[in-house]
Amino acid sequence: MSGSVHRAVPRGLCRGAALTLVFASVLATGAATGSLPRGDGRSRDAETRSVASVADRDAVADAAADAVADGKSGTEAAEEVVSRSGDRWGAVYDEREYEEFEQALDGSYTGVGIAARRSADGLVAVARVQPGSPAERAGVRAGDLIRTVDGSRVDRRPVSDVVALLRGDRKGAAEGSAVVLGVQRGPVSRTETLRRARLTTEAVTVRRLGPERPGSGAAVLIEVGSFTKGSGTRVRDAVRGAPAGAGVLLDLRGNSGGLVAEAVTAASAFLDGGLVATYDVHGEQRALYADAGGDTERPVVVLIDGGTMSAAELLTGALQDRGRAVTVGSRTFGKGSVQMPSKLAGGSVAELTVGHYRTPAGRSVDDRGITPDLAVSSGAQERAETVLSGLGGGS
Repeated sequence: MSGSVHRAVPRGLCRGAALTLVFASVLATGAATGSLPRGDGRSRDAETRSVASVADRDAVADAAADAVADGKSGTEAAEEVVSRSGDRWGAVYDEREYEEFEQALDGSYTGVGIAARRSADGLVAVARVQPGSPAERAGVRAGDLIRTVDGSRVDRRPVSDVVALLRGDRKGAAEGSAVVLGVQRGPVSRTETLRRARLTTEAVTVRRLGPERPGSGAAVLIEVGSFTKGSGTRVRDAVRGAPAGAGVLLDLRGNSGGLVAEAVTAASAFLDGGLVATYDVHGEQRALYADAGGDTERPVVVLIDGGTMSAAELLTGALQDRGRAVTVGSRTFGKGSVQMPSKLAGGSVAELTVGHYRTPAGRSVDDRGITPDLAVSSGAQERAETVLSGLGGGS
Protein backbone atom coordinates (compact mmCIF):
# COMPACT_ATOMS: atom_id res chain seq x y z
CA MET A 1 0.00 0.00 0.00
CA SER A 2 1.28 3.42 -0.74
CA GLY A 3 0.48 6.99 0.03
CA SER A 4 1.91 10.39 0.82
CA VAL A 5 4.94 10.41 3.08
CA HIS A 6 6.90 12.87 5.16
CA ARG A 7 10.66 13.16 5.52
CA ALA A 8 10.51 12.94 9.29
CA VAL A 9 9.01 9.48 9.60
CA PRO A 10 7.90 8.35 13.06
CA ARG A 11 9.06 5.07 14.55
CA GLY A 12 5.48 3.87 14.26
CA LEU A 13 6.07 3.39 10.56
CA CYS A 14 8.68 0.75 11.37
CA ARG A 15 6.25 -1.71 12.90
CA GLY A 16 3.50 -3.30 10.90
CA ALA A 17 4.47 -1.65 7.63
CA ALA A 18 6.49 -3.31 4.89
CA LEU A 19 10.22 -2.74 5.10
CA THR A 20 11.36 -0.61 2.25
CA LEU A 21 14.78 -1.81 1.12
CA VAL A 22 15.17 -5.55 1.39
CA PHE A 23 18.06 -7.63 0.14
CA ALA A 24 17.13 -11.21 -0.75
CA SER A 25 18.83 -13.73 1.53
CA VAL A 26 18.29 -16.51 4.00
CA LEU A 27 17.16 -15.25 7.40
CA ALA A 28 20.09 -16.16 9.65
CA THR A 29 20.57 -15.87 13.38
CA GLY A 30 23.31 -13.39 14.27
CA ALA A 31 25.21 -12.73 11.04
CA ALA A 32 24.37 -12.61 7.38
CA THR A 33 25.20 -15.49 5.08
CA GLY A 34 27.26 -15.05 1.93
CA SER A 35 24.08 -13.95 0.19
CA LEU A 36 22.98 -10.35 0.08
CA PRO A 37 21.59 -9.38 3.48
CA ARG A 38 18.13 -8.20 4.11
CA GLY A 39 17.87 -4.52 4.84
CA ASP A 40 15.42 -1.69 4.61
CA GLY A 41 15.91 1.62 2.90
CA ARG A 42 15.48 3.65 6.00
CA SER A 43 17.41 6.85 6.18
CA ARG A 44 20.85 6.76 7.81
CA ASP A 45 24.04 8.47 6.59
CA ALA A 46 27.08 6.62 7.93
CA GLU A 47 29.32 9.61 7.27
CA THR A 48 27.32 12.06 9.36
CA ARG A 49 25.71 9.87 12.03
CA SER A 50 27.60 8.64 15.07
CA VAL A 51 28.14 4.96 15.80
CA ALA A 52 25.84 5.40 18.80
CA SER A 53 22.91 5.91 16.43
CA VAL A 54 23.05 2.24 15.41
CA ALA A 55 21.59 -0.37 17.73
CA ASP A 56 24.02 -2.97 19.07
CA ARG A 57 22.86 -6.38 17.91
CA ASP A 58 24.22 -8.24 20.92
CA ALA A 59 22.56 -5.81 23.34
CA VAL A 60 19.23 -6.25 21.58
CA ALA A 61 19.57 -10.06 21.62
CA ASP A 62 20.58 -10.10 25.30
CA ALA A 63 17.62 -7.92 26.28
CA ALA A 64 15.20 -10.23 24.50
CA ALA A 65 16.75 -13.35 26.04
CA ASP A 66 16.69 -11.92 29.57
CA ALA A 67 13.06 -10.85 29.21
CA VAL A 68 11.97 -14.26 27.93
CA ALA A 69 13.83 -15.95 30.78
CA ASP A 70 11.87 -13.75 33.22
CA GLY A 71 8.58 -14.62 31.55
CA LYS A 72 8.27 -11.22 29.90
CA SER A 73 7.98 -10.08 26.28
CA GLY A 74 11.24 -10.41 24.38
CA THR A 75 9.84 -8.24 21.62
CA GLU A 76 9.07 -5.33 23.94
CA ALA A 77 12.45 -5.58 25.67
CA ALA A 78 14.28 -5.57 22.34
CA GLU A 79 12.20 -2.63 21.11
CA GLU A 80 13.20 -0.63 24.17
CA VAL A 81 16.90 -1.15 23.45
CA VAL A 82 16.48 -0.21 19.80
CA SER A 83 14.53 2.91 20.76
CA ARG A 84 17.20 4.06 23.22
CA SER A 85 19.97 3.45 20.68
CA GLY A 86 18.84 6.24 18.37
CA ASP A 87 18.58 3.83 15.44
CA ARG A 88 15.30 5.37 14.38
CA TRP A 89 14.98 2.97 11.46
CA GLY A 90 15.76 -0.14 13.44
CA ALA A 91 12.69 -2.26 14.18
CA VAL A 92 11.64 -5.37 16.06
CA TYR A 93 8.83 -7.59 14.78
CA ASP A 94 7.00 -10.32 16.59
CA GLU A 95 6.46 -13.60 14.77
CA ARG A 96 3.07 -12.65 13.34
CA GLU A 97 4.27 -9.27 12.10
CA TYR A 98 7.31 -10.78 10.42
CA GLU A 99 5.15 -13.44 8.81
CA GLU A 100 2.93 -10.66 7.45
CA PHE A 101 6.01 -8.90 6.15
CA GLU A 102 7.23 -12.04 4.39
CA GLN A 103 3.80 -12.53 2.83
CA ALA A 104 3.77 -8.92 1.68
CA LEU A 105 7.02 -9.55 -0.18
CA ASP A 106 5.24 -12.41 -1.92
CA GLY A 107 2.58 -9.92 -3.00
CA SER A 108 -0.14 -10.76 -0.49
CA TYR A 109 -1.45 -9.10 2.66
CA THR A 110 -4.41 -9.01 5.02
CA GLY A 111 -6.50 -5.88 4.57
CA VAL A 112 -9.52 -4.30 2.93
CA GLY A 113 -8.03 -3.34 -0.44
CA ILE A 114 -7.53 0.41 -0.03
CA ALA A 115 -4.44 2.37 -1.06
CA ALA A 116 -4.37 5.80 0.58
CA ARG A 117 -2.80 9.16 -0.23
CA ARG A 118 -2.74 12.70 1.08
CA SER A 119 -5.39 14.87 -0.60
CA ALA A 120 -4.83 18.43 -1.83
CA ASP A 121 -6.56 19.64 1.35
CA GLY A 122 -4.21 17.65 3.56
CA LEU A 123 -6.77 14.97 4.36
CA VAL A 124 -6.46 11.21 3.84
CA ALA A 125 -8.08 10.04 0.63
CA VAL A 126 -8.56 6.73 -1.14
CA ALA A 127 -6.00 6.54 -3.95
CA ARG A 128 -7.32 3.31 -5.44
CA VAL A 129 -9.49 0.35 -4.53
CA GLN A 130 -8.40 -3.17 -5.34
CA PRO A 131 -10.88 -5.01 -7.55
CA GLY A 132 -12.78 -7.75 -5.73
CA SER A 133 -11.72 -6.47 -2.31
CA PRO A 134 -13.95 -5.84 0.72
CA ALA A 135 -13.65 -2.10 0.07
CA GLU A 136 -14.90 -2.45 -3.49
CA ARG A 137 -17.81 -4.61 -2.41
CA ALA A 138 -18.74 -1.95 0.14
CA GLY A 139 -18.83 0.71 -2.56
CA VAL A 140 -15.69 2.59 -1.55
CA ARG A 141 -14.23 4.51 -4.49
CA ALA A 142 -11.02 6.32 -5.36
CA GLY A 143 -11.33 9.92 -4.21
CA ASP A 144 -13.41 9.16 -1.11
CA LEU A 145 -12.05 10.77 2.04
CA ILE A 146 -11.22 8.51 4.98
CA ARG A 147 -12.49 10.35 8.06
CA THR A 148 -12.54 7.67 10.76
CA VAL A 149 -11.25 4.16 11.41
CA ASP A 150 -12.98 2.21 14.20
CA GLY A 151 -14.53 5.46 15.38
CA SER A 152 -11.27 7.42 15.70
CA ARG A 153 -10.62 10.50 13.57
CA VAL A 154 -7.74 10.05 11.13
CA ASP A 155 -8.02 13.26 9.09
CA ARG A 156 -4.53 14.53 9.86
CA ARG A 157 -2.74 11.32 10.78
CA PRO A 158 0.17 10.06 8.64
CA VAL A 159 -1.08 8.02 5.72
CA SER A 160 1.11 5.10 6.80
CA ASP A 161 -0.65 5.07 10.19
CA VAL A 162 -4.08 5.03 8.54
CA VAL A 163 -3.08 2.12 6.29
CA ALA A 164 -1.79 0.25 9.35
CA LEU A 165 -5.12 0.82 11.12
CA LEU A 166 -7.04 -0.49 8.11
CA ARG A 167 -4.89 -3.59 8.05
CA GLY A 168 -5.02 -3.98 11.81
CA ASP A 169 -1.26 -4.32 12.04
CA ARG A 170 -0.94 -3.05 15.58
CA LYS A 171 -3.79 -5.20 16.89
CA GLY A 172 -2.71 -8.42 15.23
CA ALA A 173 -5.97 -8.44 13.25
CA ALA A 174 -6.54 -11.62 11.29
CA GLU A 175 -8.40 -12.46 8.11
CA GLY A 176 -12.13 -12.03 8.77
CA SER A 177 -11.71 -9.41 11.50
CA ALA A 178 -13.89 -6.30 11.27
CA VAL A 179 -12.87 -2.68 10.76
CA VAL A 180 -15.36 0.20 10.80
CA LEU A 181 -14.56 2.76 8.13
CA GLY A 182 -16.00 6.28 8.01
CA VAL A 183 -15.80 7.76 4.51
CA GLN A 184 -17.00 10.95 2.87
CA ARG A 185 -17.87 11.52 -0.79
CA GLY A 186 -18.70 15.13 -1.49
CA PRO A 187 -21.07 16.32 1.26
CA VAL A 188 -22.24 12.80 2.12
CA SER A 189 -20.64 10.83 4.95
CA ARG A 190 -21.32 7.20 5.77
CA THR A 191 -19.96 4.34 7.84
CA GLU A 192 -19.14 0.88 6.50
CA THR A 193 -18.11 -2.25 8.40
CA LEU A 194 -15.59 -4.21 6.36
CA ARG A 195 -14.16 -7.67 6.95
CA ARG A 196 -10.44 -7.98 6.30
CA ALA A 197 -9.42 -10.55 3.70
CA ARG A 198 -6.26 -12.11 2.34
CA LEU A 199 -5.55 -10.13 -0.82
CA THR A 200 -3.00 -10.43 -3.59
CA THR A 201 -1.45 -7.28 -4.97
CA GLU A 202 -0.45 -6.57 -8.55
CA ALA A 203 2.82 -4.70 -8.11
CA VAL A 204 3.35 -3.98 -11.82
CA THR A 205 0.77 -2.72 -14.30
CA VAL A 206 1.42 -2.05 -17.97
CA ARG A 207 -0.61 -0.09 -20.49
CA ARG A 208 -0.17 1.74 -23.77
CA LEU A 209 -0.17 5.52 -24.04
CA GLY A 210 -1.28 7.28 -27.19
CA PRO A 211 -2.51 5.72 -30.45
CA GLU A 212 -2.90 1.98 -30.72
CA ARG A 213 -2.11 1.77 -34.43
CA PRO A 214 0.59 -0.78 -35.32
CA GLY A 215 3.89 0.96 -35.90
CA SER A 216 2.68 4.17 -34.24
CA GLY A 217 5.44 4.01 -31.64
CA ALA A 218 2.97 4.55 -28.80
CA ALA A 219 4.68 4.81 -25.46
CA VAL A 220 4.33 2.13 -22.80
CA LEU A 221 3.53 3.10 -19.21
CA ILE A 222 4.95 0.71 -16.61
CA GLU A 223 3.74 1.45 -13.08
CA VAL A 224 5.62 -0.27 -10.27
CA GLY A 225 3.88 0.07 -6.92
CA SER A 226 6.47 -1.95 -4.98
CA PHE A 227 9.27 -4.41 -5.56
CA THR A 228 7.68 -7.65 -4.43
CA LYS A 229 8.83 -11.04 -5.68
CA GLY A 230 8.62 -11.32 -9.46
CA SER A 231 8.13 -7.59 -10.09
CA GLY A 232 11.55 -7.12 -11.66
CA THR A 233 10.88 -9.89 -14.15
CA ARG A 234 7.51 -8.34 -15.02
CA VAL A 235 9.23 -5.02 -15.75
CA ARG A 236 11.80 -6.75 -17.93
CA ASP A 237 9.11 -8.68 -19.81
CA ALA A 238 7.10 -5.49 -20.36
CA VAL A 239 10.14 -3.75 -21.87
CA ARG A 240 10.93 -6.71 -24.10
CA GLY A 241 7.30 -6.88 -25.22
CA ALA A 242 6.98 -3.17 -26.04
CA PRO A 243 6.56 -2.29 -29.74
CA ALA A 244 9.65 -1.32 -31.67
CA GLY A 245 10.29 2.40 -31.34
CA ALA A 246 8.04 2.79 -28.30
CA GLY A 247 9.47 4.65 -25.35
CA VAL A 248 8.93 3.62 -21.73
CA LEU A 249 7.44 5.79 -19.03
CA LEU A 250 8.48 4.09 -15.77
CA ASP A 251 6.26 5.34 -12.95
CA LEU A 252 7.86 4.89 -9.52
CA ARG A 253 5.76 7.47 -7.70
CA GLY A 254 4.61 6.22 -4.32
CA ASN A 255 6.83 3.15 -4.62
CA SER A 256 7.98 2.47 -1.06
CA GLY A 257 10.58 -0.10 -2.11
CA GLY A 258 10.77 -3.82 -1.45
CA LEU A 259 13.23 -6.48 -2.56
CA VAL A 260 16.35 -4.84 -3.92
CA ALA A 261 17.11 -7.92 -6.02
CA GLU A 262 13.89 -7.17 -7.92
CA ALA A 263 14.96 -3.53 -8.41
CA VAL A 264 18.27 -4.76 -9.84
CA THR A 265 16.39 -7.07 -12.22
CA ALA A 266 14.26 -4.10 -13.28
CA ALA A 267 17.43 -2.07 -13.88
CA SER A 268 18.71 -4.95 -16.04
CA ALA A 269 15.79 -4.33 -18.40
CA PHE A 270 17.41 -1.02 -19.40
CA LEU A 271 21.13 -1.69 -18.94
CA ASP A 272 23.61 -4.01 -20.59
CA GLY A 273 25.42 -5.05 -17.43
CA GLY A 274 27.43 -2.69 -15.27
CA LEU A 275 27.08 -1.19 -11.81
CA VAL A 276 23.67 -0.57 -10.27
CA ALA A 277 24.72 0.39 -6.73
CA THR A 278 27.32 -0.15 -4.05
CA TYR A 279 26.57 -0.82 -0.40
CA ASP A 280 28.41 -1.60 2.80
CA VAL A 281 27.78 -3.96 5.68
CA HIS A 282 29.72 -3.00 8.81
CA GLY A 283 32.14 -1.11 6.58
CA GLU A 284 32.71 -3.93 4.06
CA GLN A 285 32.06 -2.64 0.54
CA ARG A 286 29.96 -4.68 -1.88
CA ALA A 287 28.37 -4.05 -5.26
CA LEU A 288 25.24 -4.86 -7.24
CA TYR A 289 25.43 -5.36 -11.02
CA ALA A 290 22.85 -5.48 -13.79
CA ASP A 291 22.56 -8.52 -16.02
CA ALA A 292 23.80 -8.21 -19.58
CA GLY A 293 21.42 -7.92 -22.52
CA GLY A 294 19.07 -5.12 -21.49
CA ASP A 295 17.50 -2.65 -23.94
CA THR A 296 19.89 0.31 -24.10
CA GLU A 297 18.28 2.08 -27.07
CA ARG A 298 14.64 2.61 -26.11
CA PRO A 299 13.93 6.11 -24.68
CA VAL A 300 13.06 6.01 -20.95
CA VAL A 301 11.55 8.59 -18.62
CA VAL A 302 11.19 7.85 -14.89
CA LEU A 303 8.46 9.50 -12.82
CA ILE A 304 9.37 10.06 -9.16
CA ASP A 305 8.02 11.90 -6.13
CA GLY A 306 8.39 12.17 -2.36
CA GLY A 307 6.88 8.70 -1.99
CA THR A 308 9.64 7.08 -4.08
CA MET A 309 11.80 5.28 -1.53
CA SER A 310 14.77 2.99 -1.03
CA ALA A 311 14.82 0.18 -3.61
CA ALA A 312 12.91 2.49 -5.98
CA GLU A 313 15.49 5.21 -5.32
CA LEU A 314 18.26 2.69 -5.97
CA LEU A 315 16.77 1.96 -9.39
CA THR A 316 16.21 5.66 -10.13
CA GLY A 317 19.77 6.55 -9.15
CA ALA A 318 21.20 3.80 -11.34
CA LEU A 319 19.27 4.87 -14.44
CA GLN A 320 20.03 8.55 -13.80
CA ASP A 321 23.76 8.10 -13.13
CA ARG A 322 24.19 5.75 -16.07
CA GLY A 323 22.55 8.28 -18.40
CA ARG A 324 19.83 5.77 -19.24
CA ALA A 325 16.75 7.79 -18.31
CA VAL A 326 15.42 11.29 -17.81
CA THR A 327 13.82 11.70 -14.38
CA VAL A 328 10.73 13.86 -13.96
CA GLY A 329 8.74 14.87 -10.87
CA SER A 330 9.86 15.86 -7.38
CA ARG A 331 12.70 14.92 -5.06
CA THR A 332 12.51 11.38 -3.70
CA PHE A 333 12.21 10.50 -0.02
CA GLY A 334 15.83 9.71 0.82
CA LYS A 335 16.09 6.24 2.38
CA GLY A 336 19.32 4.39 1.77
CA SER A 337 20.44 2.44 4.81
CA VAL A 338 21.03 -1.30 4.87
CA GLN A 339 19.68 -3.50 7.64
CA MET A 340 20.13 -7.14 8.54
CA PRO A 341 17.70 -9.47 10.33
CA SER A 342 18.43 -11.62 13.34
CA LYS A 343 16.16 -13.95 15.26
CA LEU A 344 15.66 -13.22 18.92
CA ALA A 345 14.62 -15.32 21.90
CA GLY A 346 10.89 -15.84 21.85
CA GLY A 347 10.68 -15.86 18.04
CA SER A 348 10.77 -12.15 17.27
CA VAL A 349 13.06 -10.66 14.61
CA ALA A 350 15.22 -7.53 14.87
CA GLU A 351 16.08 -5.50 11.77
CA LEU A 352 19.07 -3.30 12.64
CA THR A 353 21.02 -0.77 10.59
CA VAL A 354 24.44 -1.99 9.41
CA GLY A 355 25.35 0.32 6.52
CA HIS A 356 24.11 2.27 3.51
CA TYR A 357 24.09 2.15 -0.28
CA ARG A 358 25.26 4.57 -2.97
CA THR A 359 24.40 5.14 -6.62
CA PRO A 360 26.89 4.27 -9.39
CA ALA A 361 28.31 7.81 -9.23
CA GLY A 362 28.90 7.43 -5.50
CA ARG A 363 25.95 9.52 -4.33
CA SER A 364 24.27 8.74 -1.03
CA VAL A 365 20.50 9.28 -0.99
CA ASP A 366 20.25 9.18 2.82
CA ASP A 367 18.23 12.18 3.99
CA ARG A 368 18.89 13.79 0.60
CA GLY A 369 16.84 11.88 -1.91
CA ILE A 370 17.30 12.09 -5.66
CA THR A 371 16.64 15.37 -7.43
CA PRO A 372 14.84 14.89 -10.78
CA ASP A 373 16.30 16.18 -14.02
CA LEU A 374 13.03 18.05 -14.54
CA ALA A 375 11.27 19.24 -11.40
CA VAL A 376 7.49 19.34 -11.80
CA SER A 377 5.04 20.14 -9.00
CA SER A 378 1.82 19.33 -10.87
CA GLY A 379 0.86 17.56 -14.07
CA ALA A 380 3.99 15.41 -13.80
CA GLN A 381 2.76 12.59 -16.03
CA GLU A 382 1.75 14.95 -18.81
CA ARG A 383 5.17 16.62 -18.69
CA ALA A 384 6.87 13.24 -18.61
CA GLU A 385 4.93 12.12 -21.70
CA THR A 386 5.99 15.31 -23.47
CA VAL A 387 9.63 14.68 -22.58
CA LEU A 388 9.35 11.08 -23.77
CA SER A 389 7.84 12.22 -27.04
CA GLY A 390 10.72 14.65 -27.49
CA LEU A 391 13.16 11.78 -27.02
CA GLY A 392 11.47 9.96 -29.87
CA GLY A 393 9.56 7.53 -27.70
CA GLY A 394 6.03 8.33 -28.89
CA SER A 395 2.99 9.04 -26.69
